[in-house]
Amino acid sequence: MNDVNDNKAMQRYELNVDGSVAFANYRLSPGVVTITHTETPAALRGRGIASLLVKGTLEKIRADGLKVVAGCGFVVDYLSKHPEFSDLVA
Repeated sequence: MNDVNDNKAMQRYELNVDGSVAFANYRLSPGVVTITHTETPAALRGRGIASLLVKGTLEKIRADGLKVVAGCGFVVDYLSKHPEFSDLVA
């Protein structure tokens, strides 16, 4: 199940949980999505929400046939722990 939505107007991927929104800001270049910042509201922290957000974001990027550049430490760390997404790294 992937509940992550691409809010193109705000250039961010969003995951709504319990009335709060965790998000990953991005910049789009030809063929590449650069994730610049991820943020999880305090009420959602410690529940693995940020990992769900990044996983869903990477799945959307893959489905769109794009590559990813990790411009945020959390995404760098996630990618190092999840080699199944290594094909997406630009």
